[in-house]
Amino acid sequence: MTQKLTKEIIALCLASPLLASCSGNYSFESNVTPDDAQQYFSASKVKIFNDETEFMSSFDYVGLVEGEDCQKKEHLAPPDVINARTQARQVAFKQQANAVIFTSCVDIETKHCVAQVVCYGKAYRLGPPHEPIEQ
Repeated sequence: MTQKLTKEIIALCLASPLLASCSGNYSFESNVTPDDAQQYFSASKVKIFNDETEFMSSFDYVGLVEGEDCQKKEHLAPPDVINARTQARQVAFKQQANAVIFTSCVDIETKHCVAQVVCYGKAYRLGPPHEPIEQ
């Protein structure tokens, strides 16, 4: 039994430096700033409605917004309506809106893109009970 115990102690002594080297004090650096993160998630603060009759509160018309998605090269993904609408919602958030009604999304021919989709909408600022925007 002592021989087995000795082998276990030796194995533990050999494994300890390996385990200790895994528990280093590592730092993490990122190119994402708090402003970038806020911009990225800003679309989630702008709710999509079908028309003004769905508003359950007072509202103010803020203005028109648009977003686009461009397929720059043939081998890249085709343009996506969801990306274009997300970009339009980010624009609405910058205008201090918390709601948008999309009026249309259209395919556009352009020299800069293989294919492009642009979505247009109207931005609104809704009062309670809708969530206020945080900026």
